[in-house]
Amino acid sequence: MRTRKNVLLLFSKPPAPGLVKTRLTTLKDGVFAPEVASALYHCMLFDVVEICCAALATLEARAAGADAGAAAAMAAGAEEATEARAGEPAALGAGEPVRDEYELVISTTPATNVDVMRKLFEDAGTWPRELVLIADEGASFDEHYNHAFAQAWERGADAVLSMGADMPALTTADVIGGFEALHRLDGVPGGGIVLAPDQEMGVSIVGWTRATAFDHAGVFYNQEGLTVLPAYIAKARERNLPALYLPAVPDVDTMADLMHNVTLVEALNYCAAFDGNTPPWRTADALAQMGWSEVRVPPNDLHDPREEIDR
Repeated sequence: MRTRKNVLLLFSKPPAPGLVKTRLTTLKDGVFAPEVASALYHCMLFDVVEICCAALATLEARAAGADAGAAAAMAAGAEEATEARAGEPAALGAGEPVRDEYELVISTTPATNVDVMRKLFEDAGTWPRELVLIADEGASFDEHYNHAFAQAWERGADAVLSMGADMPALTTADVIGGFEALHRLDGVPGGGIVLAPDQEMGVSIVGWTRATAFDHAGVFYNQEGLTVLPAYIAKARERNLPALYLPAVPDVDTMADLMHNVTLVEALNYCAAFDGNTPPWRTADALAQMGWSEVRVPPNDLHDPREEIDR
């Protein structure tokens, strides 16, 4: 049975005031003090990690069930082959069974922040699984992402799914769906990529298989003016690579992003009691303490004419 190692690569940094989510603060065009914005990011980070742990636990449970089924099928097949052709070796099946393993890797920068992040998680208590911490280096976003991916391949990854830690609306289904899409590309000659857009022409989730000749070069701050999503698609098209589209997952950078996510966080926490999802409860609690548990907008008449509809 072939072992397929899957790495969930989470990009993050310590929630230091004035260094994270500055577009939500008065340092730029936001309304919060740097300490408030960093505390909110702290909650998002922990929520995203908990959601990722829950998704990987589900994937591992499925893998364990598949292993048991494959072992039973192989045993039954061997018994049938022995009865049919005593003394002859049994023929191999048409498809090779795969055992999936999963690892959660948190990448931060610079290297001195690895110990800071480790203490941050240790101080929070026990986590459902081991959290591997690495440092990514480079002179640009592209280089940092490429370095983190390179380390994942060096750790033996066969598939890498990457995302940021500022996505409180991430669901376990998003993570599971990302790996299911990567597995569809496993064995495809030349590989392929998977990606989910964010809410502003960017990408919130991206990954590919080991066989894929691909990287992040020229994607972030593209010199031709392309935003991240079309830049990735242009690179895939240039290489004639398959690309699988995942459902959009919004992140939080600006005040408009935050207001959108406030509504999503409220909905996810309410629906969790009915759909079994792992909710972003820390973020919801932080928003409530900030007085941002709901968003209301003033009435406006910027809509299509309704005279022929409303009578």
